[in-house]
Amino acid sequence: MQPLRVGDVDDRRTIIDRRDLADRIAGLPPGPDLRDRAVDLLKQANEAGREEIARRVAEEPYRGRVHAAAYGFLADQLVRLADDFVRQRLYPNANPSSGERIAIAGVGGTGRGEMAPHSDLDLMLIVPQRKLAWNEQVIEALLYILWDLGLTVGQSVRTPSEMLTLSRDDMAIRTAILESRWIWGDEQLYDQSMAAFRRDIVGDSAAEFVAAKMKERDERHERLGDTRYLVEPNVKDGKGGLRDLHTLYWIGKYVFGVRSPAELVDAGLFDAREFRRFERAERFLWSVRCHLHLEAGRAEERLGFDMQRQIAAAMNYSDRPGKSAVERFMQFYFLNAKAVGDLTGVFLAQLDERMAKSGSRFALPTIRRRPRRLEGFQLDRGRLTIPSAQFLREEPVRLIQMFRLAQSEGLEIHPDAMRAAAREARQVDAVRDDPQANALFLEILTGKEGTDTVLRWMNEAGVFGRFVPDFGRVVAQMQFDMYHHYTVDEHTIRAIGLLAAIDRGELKSDHPLATALIKQISSRRTLYVAVLLHDIAKGRGGDHSELGAEIAMRLGPRFGLDEAETETVAWLVRYHLLLSATAFKRDIADPKTIEDFVGRVKSSERLKLLFILTVVDIRAVGPGVWTDWKRTLLKTLYEAAEERLRLGHKQHGRTELVAEKKEALGRKLGWTGDAMRAHGKRLPDSYWLAEPLNWQVANARQMAEAEARIGPVEPSIRLASDKESGATRVSVFAEDRPGLFYRICAALTRAGASIIDARIHTTSDGMALDNLLICDQQGRAYRDRRRKDRLTAALDAVLSDTEVPAPPPFTEMSARDEAFRIAPAAMVAPAASTRFTVIEVHARDRPALLARLAHAIFDSGAIVHSAHVTTYGERAVDTFYLTGQDGRKLSADAAELVRSALLGAARA
Repeated sequence: MQPLRVGDVDDRRTIIDRRDLADRIAGLPPGPDLRDRAVDLLKQANEAGREEIARRVAEEPYRGRVHAAAYGFLADQLVRLADDFVRQRLYPNANPSSGERIAIAGVGGTGRGEMAPHSDLDLMLIVPQRKLAWNEQVIEALLYILWDLGLTVGQSVRTPSEMLTLSRDDMAIRTAILESRWIWGDEQLYDQSMAAFRRDIVGDSAAEFVAAKMKERDERHERLGDTRYLVEPNVKDGKGGLRDLHTLYWIGKYVFGVRSPAELVDAGLFDAREFRRFERAERFLWSVRCHLHLEAGRAEERLGFDMQRQIAAAMNYSDRPGKSAVERFMQFYFLNAKAVGDLTGVFLAQLDERMAKSGSRFALPTIRRRPRRLEGFQLDRGRLTIPSAQFLREEPVRLIQMFRLAQSEGLEIHPDAMRAAAREARQVDAVRDDPQANALFLEILTGKEGTDTVLRWMNEAGVFGRFVPDFGRVVAQMQFDMYHHYTVDEHTIRAIGLLAAIDRGELKSDHPLATALIKQISSRRTLYVAVLLHDIAKGRGGDHSELGAEIAMRLGPRFGLDEAETETVAWLVRYHLLLSATAFKRDIADPKTIEDFVGRVKSSERLKLLFILTVVDIRAVGPGVWTDWKRTLLKTLYEAAEERLRLGHKQHGRTELVAEKKEALGRKLGWTGDAMRAHGKRLPDSYWLAEPLNWQVANARQMAEAEARIGPVEPSIRLASDKESGATRVSVFAEDRPGLFYRICAALTRAGASIIDARIHTTSDGMALDNLLICDQQGRAYRDRRRKDRLTAALDAVLSDTEVPAPPPFTEMSARDEAFRIAPAAMVAPAASTRFTVIEVHARDRPALLARLAHAIFDSGAIVHSAHVTTYGERAVDTFYLTGQDGRKLSADAAELVRSALLGAARA
């Protein structure tokens, strides 16, 4: 990050020998092809130099800072050689005027002397005055040569006065000039320009610059996800990335005049230990960035899934029990990103101390109120701090007490106290089993206000992972899939934060049922501890739910839970996926589904706790994962299970429920009793139990309109937005025939729609009524009339065709998709339903998957009665409720035949 350290680059002449190359260029004879021959020599040198540095990156994968300096060194030499050639051979000027002067300076990464393999070459060309022919000729010729070398050049031409004017109004330009470095040309002109910049622009504008850089940083973080734990992070601009380290250096350079990161120690902004962390993080991030550019073959800054495996291999990571090489690599990445965040906090605290006026804080509000109690801690301009360096070590319970006090009093913790907590974190080992320490921790966990913020502070200080070592094992641990957006620790803390927000009543509009239920549960701390522990055993190999339940049985008593609470927590951790798996992968209109679910849950209290845990778990996975459709399924299953637990099966049977549904529809439609009875008899009980009232209304009107026409009933297709699910409902009413469901799936797939749920009903007189929920490729409902018309036309065409369409082919997967290896599996669940054979298929999610699976079922002679489609990132889980042609469950042999066909279709 400091100005180019040529000494860091070993055996520089192996990369490029400027003297030898200059002699060879000088020896080229004059002629019309002089420029082309010089460019060829420079191009060969550039390619050879890059090959040499790439070889070094492969052989020494962790020396990222040195490799970045090597690319910077190569760029410098090429600029110098090209400029010499232009001035000496193309436009020689033996007696230049005072205006015929050019200084070439690097800005951005070029100015810092650190470049990734495909970084832009950023140059600022300084001229005394504009519109001098020789200056323009030289600059144009230089730039064209650099472009011909295949370099991406970002350039600006400035006079000294323009530099000052533009940097006064544009903070990006001011920053670029701040970190500029003379490369070649008129060094005196560059030095004079920079002296004017420091005098007239930097001057006493430190506060303005720092505020602007902090605002810029916050906006950049917000744009890129505002967390350093995104599973596909941006190495350069993301939170915890290289740009955050650059920002610290810019501020140090602007405010304190440091010339290298090492001088941040001299300025008192870091101590020696912290600067070592700075260098380690910088070195690692530069290593990753160099590998990323080389693997991608372009200037790629996002560490996508397709790159993670390759870079993990390039940096010599290997698999370990329970954790793959790529997961180990990404965990180390996130630990370094965390270090960048920690160092930023330390740096800003020291900046605050150095620049703030007495009794107030620099660029931040000062809290003047005094808390009710301090327990030996102190206040420093409104922030909680410690009276001495030994304060936490003297009584390690204070390491927990400090965070609880900050939470209860609504205080920010002073960075000096955070530094001390990080330094003394291991002392918490001594009080891990201390009742007072565990009581304080439980108060933090259940404290409602600022819970996730305080837990995140504890995590960043390293106290959380030391106090709960099982949690420490999942800190910075990623899950290599497209479903989870955050590391395990960040996901858990976000889930706890969402739980606290529900507890405070702040998410009532989003989660009215969870908000109501949390007021009814008997033990809030049972719920909070269950959320804390639900993913605690990930990355250990084996079933994390089962292993987590064992951990819960051990940790519950330590936290102060009684025996019943501990057992409930263990049950919730063991079955924390039960509600979602049942709602999303089973037919919740099938009585056997409810019966099996209730048999596992057994009590209304567990059901309430499980529902709330499921909501926050799904919501904390990442943006866009929670949908209205999931809300509807979970709520429907909860209500059915709650009713069964409360009343019992015999008191509120299937027959009575079906009758109630028919009566409700009759009232809504206003049909005569005879018409309603006829309509009710046509459809099976499963229809009345499965479909919501508004769908039943739309279906009844659609059927009546289709049959009111003279002649044979033509296929009827209706599309409508479904507010409950946030998707589009497709209803098809047509004469039943083999393969109808497959035809519908094939048509929708070819039209680009994704099917997220399907229910297939057959009337007593041989008609089919199929209700499907679909969305577009972005997961949204279809709202544009033209797109809906195209879907209708596609369905109409396939329903009218006498030929069965061929199954649509799988499209070629992108490199990102190819990064995930999922072995297809198909499983028969013989006890999942009394009336149907249930087969569940796990496979790589691809656009044509459901259509191909439906074709396999049709080809095997089975009939689909309902299909439930769930995706977890790159993984699809499709569940089919099937019978044979006779309407009965499949025999064991027939079920195996279908299972094998489904497996073959998923593999194809």
